[in-house]
Amino acid sequence: MQKILNDIRFGVLTVSDRSARGEREDASGPALRSAIEERGGTVAYQAIVADESSVIEQTLCAWCDSTAVDVILTTGGTGCAPRDVTPEATVEVIERPVPGIAEAIRAASLKFTPHAMLSRGVAGIRKRTLIINLPGSPKGAVQGFEVVLAVIPHAVQLLREDAAAEIGHTAQT
Repeated sequence: MQKILNDIRFGVLTVSDRSARGEREDASGPALRSAIEERGGTVAYQAIVADESSVIEQTLCAWCDSTAVDVILTTGGTGCAPRDVTPEATVEVIERPVPGIAEAIRAASLKFTPHAMLSRGVAGIRKRTLIINLPGSPKGAVQGFEVVLAVIPHAVQLLREDAAAEIGHTAQT
């Protein structure tokens, strides 16, 4: 497997009432961690929180503000159930939305399940950290990650203001 995520630091946040209470093992967080590490990335933070807006917001802010992560992947809480509040919590935290990421994940996910239409996941930037909401199932989370995998290194270069981000960009004549 190609290691395209070298030098990129991730946070993996599982949002699940049952997993937070210890009633169900978190499968999505470890699946994402494995996918990240297989591609050369580092997981700096990993946690499980309940479907509570304030807790999700506090965790996202703390991780972004610490400057220890470049990308945060959330898994869970993006559906239509009354306690699915991950998108709302994310919107409260981000400073700039990146709607193309969530659109791409939903479009690609429709090839696997019509339930993709029910996903309300969002993506955006807080300071120099990209936050991406992914589905709660292990398969859906990893598939969503794989959809955006190719753009993550470039997004991180841009957020770091790395001069190498401009390589390959030429003026149109």
